[in-house]
Amino acid sequence: MSKEKIYIFDTTLRDGAQTQGVDFSIDDKEKISKALDNLGVDYIEGGWPGANPTDTEFFNKDPKFKNANLTAFGMTKKTEHSAENDPMLSSLINSKSNSICLFGKSWDFHVKVALNITNDQNLENISESAKHIVKSGKEFMFDAEHFFDGYKANPEYAISCLKAAFDNGARWIVLCDTNGGTLPHEVSKIVNDVIEHIPGKNLGIHAHNDTENAVANSLAAVQAGARQVQGTINGLGERCGNANLMSLIPTFYLKKDFSDKFEINIKKENIKNLTQCSRLLDEVLNRKPNKHLPYVGASAFSHKGGMHVSAVQKDPKTYEHINPEEVGNIRNIVVSDQSGQSNIMSRLKSIGIDIKKNDPKIKKLLEEVKDREFIGYSYDGADASFELLARRLIGDIPRYISINEYDVSVKKDNTGEIISFAKAQLEVDGKKILCEGKGNGPVNALDNAIRQNVNKLAKYSEYLKDLKLVDYKVRILNTGTEAVTRVSIESTDSKGKNWFTIGVSPNIIEASFKALVDSLDYKLFKDNAPAST
Repeated sequence: MSKEKIYIFDTTLRDGAQTQGVDFSIDDKEKISKALDNLGVDYIEGGWPGANPTDTEFFNKDPKFKNANLTAFGMTKKTEHSAENDPMLSSLINSKSNSICLFGKSWDFHVKVALNITNDQNLENISESAKHIVKSGKEFMFDAEHFFDGYKANPEYAISCLKAAFDNGARWIVLCDTNGGTLPHEVSKIVNDVIEHIPGKNLGIHAHNDTENAVANSLAAVQAGARQVQGTINGLGERCGNANLMSLIPTFYLKKDFSDKFEINIKKENIKNLTQCSRLLDEVLNRKPNKHLPYVGASAFSHKGGMHVSAVQKDPKTYEHINPEEVGNIRNIVVSDQSGQSNIMSRLKSIGIDIKKNDPKIKKLLEEVKDREFIGYSYDGADASFELLARRLIGDIPRYISINEYDVSVKKDNTGEIISFAKAQLEVDGKKILCEGKGNGPVNALDNAIRQNVNKLAKYSEYLKDLKLVDYKVRILNTGTEAVTRVSIESTDSKGKNWFTIGVSPNIIEASFKALVDSLDYKLFKDNAPAST
């Protein structure tokens, strides 16, 4: 029995670009589109040529894809223009695209309120635009905007909008849940109804995530007969986002209900690039990845409870629905106050510490972790601090830089600007080194005091010159006179590997200092720096 084809349509560069705070450059678009093409998606919607300079330039540069069809996005002609004289349609046809996707209204409420035209005029705009694009020789698809809301309000008119495009040559009719309020059972019913008028092999789904159902709605549409699925990397998109292709693609490939019936163009070896593709987008956008994303998130295969870890070590299928390596992810054993011996042993093994299960140091480390977490430490989000704790207990960490004393002050000048100053007395090989710096906060000032004087640090200068503080978080664990502060620091270097350290103290500066010192020590340790004499 032959499998039916599902076509993957990525709109990260168009609909994803409508996300608040997202503004892709040409270079960003080229990086993302190259990754998507290498992944093997069928369509890459590059943007709206003619609508803004960035999108226009991206299409003018004519990216040569190996697998994907470059798709230009726009809207149906305006009522006051003929299709032949509509400047927006002309810019799409003249763009270096293989396919053109036009959106048009399919909800009579929108036709009246948003466009202020008649229902018949809207149908004419759709049909004439379709004819014009098809005549140009480019593949044409129609995004039926607000289709599900339109169908629920006036099914006859909503279907007539689809037919206006399909009867005039559209290859794809895409049903859009533009407001994202439709539920999976509604999608199933409505797609089944639509198939009575438009063949399923010509239907697509474009779901938004405003009820957290974009992925479920996309799957429901496919099961009901749709054969094109639109979405974005990591679910990027306006408001609550679009359907997440990083969840949909592995579901199609790895879940039997879909893999037995359907096939996608993405090759098995490319599925392993999904995690990398997901994190590339966050890197381009300079934002922290959502570690709880299914399949590709850093916590997607994390195990914290001792019983879970023990079971996973016997057989990962006990608490994992797929092998994380299938999507390019890894298993993560979390160490916390809920840890058992299995967690500790697994975590030590993962960082290269070979120790016997009955070694008394294991019990001591477990007790130390639980004692520290009781007073506020949280090692499930501080991998570097845990490794340092373990190696210090085992005797594996040499002494590097001693910080004998430090002083931090805060000043508000007559302009209202608040500046923090820091002094730190360091010691390397018995030599005392005074470092000074300033910053927009006490931690930033301490960090600058060390990094801006890195050339003074003798043999450690080369090791620390590329160290960067990426993020800094403060949490007050309790209030009142016995308040405790937990500080988390994320660091990185030129190798691109981020690590997380933690400090806890009733004093925010001391907590920050502990986390910062751990960051320095971890950097020196992982780069095999020599011990201080």
